[in-house]
Amino acid sequence: MKTKLVVALAGNPNSGKTTLFNNLTGARQHVGNYPGVTVERKQGVCRHDGIEMLIVDLPGTYSLNACSAEEEATGKFLIDEKPDVVVDVIDASNLERNLYLAVQLMELGAPLVLAFNMSDEVRARGTQLDKDKLSAALGAPIVPTIGHKGAGMKELLSAVAAVAANGKGRQGLTVDYGVEIEAEIGDVQAALEQDGENLNGASRWRAVKLLESDRESFLRMASPELIVQVEKSAAQIEGCLNEPPETAIASRRYAFIADVCRENVHTAVEPRRTMTDAIDAVVTHRVLSLPIFMGLMYLVFQLTFTLGEPPMGWIEAFFGWLGDMVASWWPTGIESPLKSLLVDGVIGGVGGVIVFLPNILLLFLAIAILEDTGYMARAAFIMDRLMHKIGLHGKSFIPMLIGFGCSVPAIMATRTLESRRDRLATMLVTPLMSCGARLPIYALIIPAFFPAPWRAPMLWTIYVIGIILAVLAAKLLRSTILRGEATPFVMELPPYRIPTLRSVVIHMGERGWLYLKKAGTIILGISILLWAMSSYPEKMAFERDYEAEADAARAAYLAEPHKTDDAETLYLEKLKEIERQRNGEQLAYTVTGRIGRAIEPLLRPMGFDWKIGVALIGAFAAKEVFVAQMGIVYAVGEADEESEALRERLASNYTPLIAFCIMLFCLISAPCMATIAVTRRESGSWKWALLQLGGLTFLAYVLTVAVYQAGKILNIG
Repeated sequence: MKTKLVVALAGNPNSGKTTLFNNLTGARQHVGNYPGVTVERKQGVCRHDGIEMLIVDLPGTYSLNACSAEEEATGKFLIDEKPDVVVDVIDASNLERNLYLAVQLMELGAPLVLAFNMSDEVRARGTQLDKDKLSAALGAPIVPTIGHKGAGMKELLSAVAAVAANGKGRQGLTVDYGVEIEAEIGDVQAALEQDGENLNGASRWRAVKLLESDRESFLRMASPELIVQVEKSAAQIEGCLNEPPETAIASRRYAFIADVCRENVHTAVEPRRTMTDAIDAVVTHRVLSLPIFMGLMYLVFQLTFTLGEPPMGWIEAFFGWLGDMVASWWPTGIESPLKSLLVDGVIGGVGGVIVFLPNILLLFLAIAILEDTGYMARAAFIMDRLMHKIGLHGKSFIPMLIGFGCSVPAIMATRTLESRRDRLATMLVTPLMSCGARLPIYALIIPAFFPAPWRAPMLWTIYVIGIILAVLAAKLLRSTILRGEATPFVMELPPYRIPTLRSVVIHMGERGWLYLKKAGTIILGISILLWAMSSYPEKMAFERDYEAEADAARAAYLAEPHKTDDAETLYLEKLKEIERQRNGEQLAYTVTGRIGRAIEPLLRPMGFDWKIGVALIGAFAAKEVFVAQMGIVYAVGEADEESEALRERLASNYTPLIAFCIMLFCLISAPCMATIAVTRRESGSWKWALLQLGGLTFLAYVLTVAVYQAGKILNIG
């Protein structure tokens, strides 16, 4: 008997498959993507009776018909990699629907174990399963499990070991599809065997698949004779039964499942009203469902961005301390390129990434709890009708809502969407939700240019513009490059259950690690690049003699006979002002400053000058950097959104129309580098990340030019 086994974990979405996977593998997990697709692949290791088992958690899927990337990845793994055992996790409380995938696996001839999960829910409903007879009818061992309690895990592993020991030569289940279909299956099967393809004894299964739905993928390399036979048989079935072959075959499968369940599953005459039914009567109520959903999303929002604020402050303080400590390695007043690289580039770049980690962890803690309790499926159901009108799935609403806090965790949250088109469309438009990093820009500009009664309406207007643009952009994407049928809302509503601490911690931890490992490395590289662009070339000859001015201020202070505290404060402020002006001149000389001046003719139609351009380049690292960059350019020091000095300088140099255009451009334009990096990670391609970068920047430019020029013509602002 083998001492190392590959065990595939299959099952419908919401069947409890991931909970079983976490129970079996614990922290010994690795997360990646299947080759060539952006479908997540999880695997982990467990040991049982001296056998090492590599558990591969396949994507949740309802069938093997390759209608989605998840189904295609699952089918390809089962056929190409031939795992030693397949464990099909079945929601035993929804048996007939879940057995459809099991029957397909049986037809494939896979060495199979059926994990009847949520068996406690079955008993609670008063349903009795004749396990032994059901197992005999299906030709596979059945193991009752309760995933959220960890019950049945040892029995499941024992069944896996037993099937692996006896799996060789096992024949697949044969479903009788009726005289008409069986005749055509035989003809296609004969043509397949004559075609000389290496079928490994699976010619009947492949014949069924060809007639069912997978003709295009299987017939690419087929002979003309086989293609003719398949098309002829498909037409014959449709002519005899007045329905497409795939529908007829699916109907026969469900009929087979219904017969098996009728004989071996005994349901109480009056189904008992469960806790799930009672809760659903409230949370999916026609009137109450939306307010409840909005309330829960508000709590998630608060949890993620309010509770996350203190640890974010601790992380910022830690990196500030680390930067000061590293800077102390050099004598006071001595500047060094290495010092600047380490403090401003590496530590500043890494700190700018890790500071979002509390948000990531808290967000996925909330998502894990909502998913594991069973509420997330209801949330998607509640929002689907509204989201469907713009071509998105109901689940898209949750990432877009999270986007008001931060686009990075919002894009990571698109993993909850099954359809690749929905995932891509959602992650591309999510940055239009006005994230928290843009708020410092609004907080700086609105009080500087607009009277108090206008401030709240202006902020509200900016947020609403983002929402409207996101809706329109999603509609446009789903009508053009992501065109296709909207994903039908097919989702089991699992029973409510208490989430396990282990499952929640694993879910939260793996997302946090992925964020640090993948996005962090890319962002660090971009941070160092931006540091270099903002630091070099160094200006050797300045327009003013700043050292002489500093020496003069120092001499004047030392010459005063009575050195009061006020005099010392004025002296230190004078030195800071000289240093700020020197830094501003140095910045204008760097690559970033030169780019700002070079693109000024492009910025002028929006009403911007090179100084705003420099700040926008810096804002690519993180939107809130715009404020600090403007402070450097206008020589007001380390400015923040409450800097009155910077507000005064801006108000004296720009008009309210330009101020509004700055906010509009920052709202729509390329999101921060963290967002671009995580879009690359989640989409699996730079193509989509660059489309997001270029598309949003182009949209921002066009709309800002239009608003500025219209405002000038109408003499507004």
